[in-house]
Amino acid sequence: MSPTRLIATFLGTGLLRPAPGTWGAAAALPVAWALHVLGGFPLLAAATVAASAVGWWAVGVETAGAADPDPSEIVIDEVVGMWLALWPVSLGASMQGVSVTALWPGWVVAFLAFRLFDVWKPGPIGWADRQHGPMGVMLDDLIAGLFAALVVILGAAIAHGMMRP
Repeated sequence: MSPTRLIATFLGTGLLRPAPGTWGAAAALPVAWALHVLGGFPLLAAATVAASAVGWWAVGVETAGAADPDPSEIVIDEVVGMWLALWPVSLGASMQGVSVTALWPGWVVAFLAFRLFDVWKPGPIGWADRQHGPMGVMLDDLIAGLFAALVVILGAAIAHGMMRP
């Protein structure tokens, strides 16, 4: 398997069936945990940015001349979207000095919200998905990850009593 294929499929995770996007998002979770444990929120954020750039390049190479501009086995976009959705969890754990796994409800909300937005594709997510080339492949999942991160923040605010009347 070529290096670009390894990146685009997140080490082959995108070849799993059914629902390779869900497998990609699920595979992102233990890696996000490891990144947080090794370097906290700054490392997770830096890895998200780096994987987005490298993913953009790999997707471009893998889809050049292909009939399908967004083949289902490409899941690096789900990985970076999932990592972005987890930013509030990682940042919250770092700020509070607690284990990132102690904020497990945030992990669940991030995963479910990300997959919902990634499948549903409302508003700007759908717009990005309709763009051709690596930008469209990567951008729709980054926006879905941003929307999911906002849901995580809202959920945390409600759960911690910050939004009581």
